[in-house]
Amino acid sequence: VQEDLRKREERAEVMDERRGRIINASSPYSDSEEESDSDESKIMAAKRYLNRDRNKPAADEEKTAEGGFTKFTGRQARLFELKLKFNEARKANQTAMDADIRRKEAPASSRENSRGVSTQEWLEQRKRKIGKLLEANGLDTSRAYMLDTQEAAEAKYKKRAKEPAPFGWEVFNQRTLYGAYKRRAEKIEVDLEEYNRMKEADPEFYRGASSLQYGTAPKISEDKIERMVKELKDQEEKRKSFSRRRRFHDEKDVDSINHRNEHFNSKIERAYGKYTLDIKNNLERGTAL
Repeated sequence: VQEDLRKREERAEVMDERRGRIINASSPYSDSEEESDSDESKIMAAKRYLNRDRNKPAADEEKTAEGGFTKFTGRQARLFELKLKFNEARKANQTAMDADIRRKEAPASSRENSRGVSTQEWLEQRKRKIGKLLEANGLDTSRAYMLDTQEAAEAKYKKRAKEPAPFGWEVFNQRTLYGAYKRRAEKIEVDLEEYNRMKEADPEFYRGASSLQYGTAPKISEDKIERMVKELKDQEEKRKSFSRRRRFHDEKDVDSINHRNEHFNSKIERAYGKYTLDIKNNLERGTAL
């Protein structure tokens, strides 16, 4: 019986101890608040240490602060200072990385050009400069064209009169094909004397439906054949060299040796870029093998 009573008393003491821990944990005045106050006081003490007078003796670092909490020692304060510098460097790196991502994702029109400023900023500076010139000459915005020189005005008029180049399927429409035919036809050299000689030599030069010379052709001089071959070669060279020149950006990564290779790389990236992204990242980090 005494053994049972002793076990019950021990069990009751354990339950009371657990109940007291739960109450202290749920209480707003528990030890956690005291610990947080202690941490805050340590941080304040570290800041006071960093802002201390360097001429004071080191013995002052061990004095007790208000509230009964000791200050950081010299080593702890230096460690805290290093942590602050580490956090500042991490934030600066994150800010620079975010700015770099925004710059890469920005449209080409807003990126920095060869002048070192963005296009939008350059336009604003030009607008302010023109405004000052208009104000100095007593003109309003509607008469800004009076500031242009003769060469600049002629270049503007020529640019407005120029027809836009065909784009996309417009390259193969009837109007564009007719224009190409007309340009080629203008290069044909007409020799009326040779034409009349060929007509006199062949009585059936203009053949009818009952002509027996169907499928035959008059003899063509060698110089005309050479001219035709030269025109075909010129067309082929022009077709090979045709490409819309893209604007070069200094901040863009260079991964090509010429414009044709750059165009080919862009097509490959568009088709297979999402599948090879992990491989390229491993190659850049040196962990591919």
